[in-house]
Amino acid sequence: MNLLMLIIMFSILLSLALSWVALFLTKKKMMTREKSSPFECGFDPKNSSRIPFSMRFFLITVIFLVFDVEIVLLLPYLISSSYSSDLFSMMSSIMIIFILTFGTLYEWSEGSLYWSKS
Repeated sequence: MNLLMLIIMFSILLSLALSWVALFLTKKKMMTREKSSPFECGFDPKNSSRIPFSMRFFLITVIFLVFDVEIVLLLPYLISSSYSSDLFSMMSSIMIIFILTFGTLYEWSEGSLYWSKS
């Protein structure tokens, strides 16, 4: 037990010492106007490179993640369904599919799945 505590204390002290040394040995980077501007082959940029983020793209990404989670939830059932025919697991997977289908139809009726409004 004492050996384990000694190893843990040595690891913590070593990591703190290395972090402290790295903090003082690195070059200080001064943020100037030239360094913070985007580089375009030596030319001044014609317009701002920091354009606003598209919320439509973010919404499509969130919808993709929901369906990705759906696959993660249903994949174990699909693999184990060949081994047994449990009624509860089948009903729960049908319920998950129903809820996600209803959510998709709701998003579609709200117009969230259209990339641009016409």
